[in-house]
Amino acid sequence: MARREVYRNRIELLQGTLDMLVLQTLRWGAQHGYGIVQAIRTRSGEVLQVETGSLYPALHRLERQGWIKSEWRPSEHKQRARYYQLTAAGRKQLASEHSRWNQLSSAIAGLMSPGESEGQA
Repeated sequence: MARREVYRNRIELLQGTLDMLVLQTLRWGAQHGYGIVQAIRTRSGEVLQVETGSLYPALHRLERQGWIKSEWRPSEHKQRARYYQLTAAGRKQLASEHSRWNQLSSAIAGLMSPGESEGQA
């Protein structure tokens, strides 16, 4: 597959969506950066690809907000890795983001699939 095709098939994340996805991933348990990337890719059916150039600034931003915390510990391969985990404030933020996401996706679905009573364009 040509490089141009790969980029065309990728789904760009709406601003703020990456933060929500990281928080959701950490809801399942503490994880290091590579594990977060893998979880997002796997759980999205290989559709969402998060680049490290986007992930680490997001992790730092979330940590500054107090929504996640981190600690250094050995990885499953016995290498030192920074593990991130959700805080109580992060759980609250995730609930808020999830609610907003549901509103947004419902609004978009309404625009993309208008009811039958509205007729066909």
